[in-house]
Amino acid sequence: MQLELNHTMSESKSLSPELLLHISQNINVPVRGLVAVIELLDGGGTVPFISRYRKEATGNLDEVQVRAVEEQLTYFRDLVSRRETILHSIEEQGKMTDDLKARIEMCFDKSELEDLYLPYKPKRRTKATIAREKGLEPLADYLWAQTTGEKTLAELAVNLVCEEKGVTTPEEALEGARHIVAEMISEDADLRKSLRQLVFEEGVITSRKAMHAVDEQEKFKMYYDYREVVKTIPSHRMLAIRRGESEDVLFFLIELEPERAVNTLRGRILRTSGDWTPQLALAIEDSWQRLLNSSIQGEIRLELKKRSDADAIAVFRENLHNLLLSPPAGPISVLGIDPGLRTGCKLAIVDETGKFLAHDVMYPFTSKSGLEQSAKVLEKLMAQHNVRAIAIGNGTAGRETDQFVREFLQERKLDGIFAVTVSESGASVYSASDVARQEFPELDLTVRGAISIARRLQDPLSELVKVDPKSIGVGQYQHDVDQRNLQQSLETVIESCVNRVGVDLNTSSWTLLRYVAGVTERTAVNIVKYRDENGRFRSRAQLMKVPGVGPKTFEQAAGFLRIRDGENPLDMTAVHPESYPVVEQIAASLKTPMHELIRRPELLEKVDRTKLTVGTFTLNDILDELKKPGRDPRDKFVAPSFAENVREIADAVPGMVLEGVVTNVTKFGAFVDIGVHQDGLVHISELSNRYIKEPSEAVKVGQIVRVKVLSADVKTKRIALSMKALLEAAPKAQMRKPLEKPQMSAEQKLSALSSKWKVR
Repeated sequence: MQLELNHTMSESKSLSPELLLHISQNINVPVRGLVAVIELLDGGGTVPFISRYRKEATGNLDEVQVRAVEEQLTYFRDLVSRRETILHSIEEQGKMTDDLKARIEMCFDKSELEDLYLPYKPKRRTKATIAREKGLEPLADYLWAQTTGEKTLAELAVNLVCEEKGVTTPEEALEGARHIVAEMISEDADLRKSLRQLVFEEGVITSRKAMHAVDEQEKFKMYYDYREVVKTIPSHRMLAIRRGESEDVLFFLIELEPERAVNTLRGRILRTSGDWTPQLALAIEDSWQRLLNSSIQGEIRLELKKRSDADAIAVFRENLHNLLLSPPAGPISVLGIDPGLRTGCKLAIVDETGKFLAHDVMYPFTSKSGLEQSAKVLEKLMAQHNVRAIAIGNGTAGRETDQFVREFLQERKLDGIFAVTVSESGASVYSASDVARQEFPELDLTVRGAISIARRLQDPLSELVKVDPKSIGVGQYQHDVDQRNLQQSLETVIESCVNRVGVDLNTSSWTLLRYVAGVTERTAVNIVKYRDENGRFRSRAQLMKVPGVGPKTFEQAAGFLRIRDGENPLDMTAVHPESYPVVEQIAASLKTPMHELIRRPELLEKVDRTKLTVGTFTLNDILDELKKPGRDPRDKFVAPSFAENVREIADAVPGMVLEGVVTNVTKFGAFVDIGVHQDGLVHISELSNRYIKEPSEAVKVGQIVRVKVLSADVKTKRIALSMKALLEAAPKAQMRKPLEKPQMSAEQKLSALSSKWKVR
């Protein structure tokens, strides 16, 4: 193991063996796998590629583990860089000791590293520095040492009186010495760590309504006079309090019984009793009240912000992951409708590949003649373009349009065509974006929106990647969290989903291609340009002719790109080109042409694995892929069915049982679209008749669920729903104990790993 670590240290930009072991233990990844992932990442490898096509090297680490290594690597390389800066600064000051250097070099926490540097950090002029300039440091050293010397404390204080230096009395000398000691206490790394832990364990968040605050809708009413323990406050409540503070409605403090902090310091500092004891006690109290309290509060507030951000981002990641992997209706011609009342419904038709064909407008809600004319417009468009499905946006007039379309299909007995309501969150953002203008420069914004709605039904993933994830409506306080971290995190989710599904090289837009492993935005644009100029790709190898695609890009991307009806049948599978010789070897051993092997996967049962020169993990993946070549990992598409008689909040009567679609999952529950233009909330306590810790254990975004209406308030536009009420009552014994831990999704695994090593 030591040889591995030493080798990796030379390859991993100054990560010490101790640090590598620390990372390995933090995220529970074997050292050998950690070593391999670091080398592959440093060699330009991407997370999807490493986790899918380098299993032999990593020991079959999955994407979540590889991503965790990548995140840890970024964190600790930043720490190492900061550590070197700190060591250099202290060396320059001539204050470095062997013990201090060892502590700094073995520190694996950024906060603790800054604590160690604090006494040596250049600072503004303080009461302590003024006292030192007056020559009072020997008196402070006497207090801190707590040992009897040749002179008493009183004698030392008298001897340090010097009017020229501004020390006119022994009392002034003692006060200056206390200032020095107070600063020494506030800069002690171990003491600061103990106090941070104390505030986390026993501190209480208290929020109050600010004087003269305006909160017309009383969004923050529950926090006008609120208290909750620091260590247990959920992220959504902390973010709500912070938002209330940013809107000048609330202010909050972190309260701790002063005596608890002071007693903790006394217990750590006071070792013996003597003439120094009263002065030290005063210095301790001064240090907490004047220096440490506000400083530790600031650190805890920042840590709470980081913790809440991390939780909110994890929820957003999970929701986005599930939304992007929503079941696609598939390659069918679709009529998209962007509903409207006065302005009419905008219609757009796309063919099986998503290509825009035609558009029109209908006005079914203006008059009876408008209703009749709209039916004619709809009938004409559907006949001309062989429409197989109708996608209706769920915004204003969505339910009315849905009813009109369903009655139209029923009257004309068009049983082979289905209509479905589609979430249009973010469609307006896409319509006005540069991407939409590049795609459809001649079309109106509303027509672009209808096209997006139609394509969302065909393939949610391909269309949603064009929209800023923050506009899709599945986040929790997404505008309050660290935007840089949020953006980076969401980008990794999109990348993961795109590469998991695979991308059709001949039909995908550059906006989708840019998320393929190894492909940059510029390269994606070049791929589409080459395709437009030279026709469809016939093989993966042809990709090498695209400007900007070199051997490394090809290696990373090829396995995630699909070519249907190409020269090589393997090009439509997830088998990487580097493994084509293995498939050829399999086909030769079975004396079967390759295309026959793909057409008749049952032949693979006869493969003699011992005669194949390939690793076990890679071979298993190849055989699994050949059994279901080009398979889509997403679920089968099922359209939700809203109640015909429930179109407005007032129609939702308590006791009703309705079908709906989960639109957002938060820490406190799940929001469900029941077709009334306002999502209802299923509180976490109403999600299951068994114990669940997180709502994501019970539901996911895009899931079709049955709910019971508990209440519906038209004035506040709040709908309370329950899923628990529809479940069979569980035995009481079962109700009292938690569920067995459910199978976690990839996003939940990553969140769990991240929280395990997150610095507190």
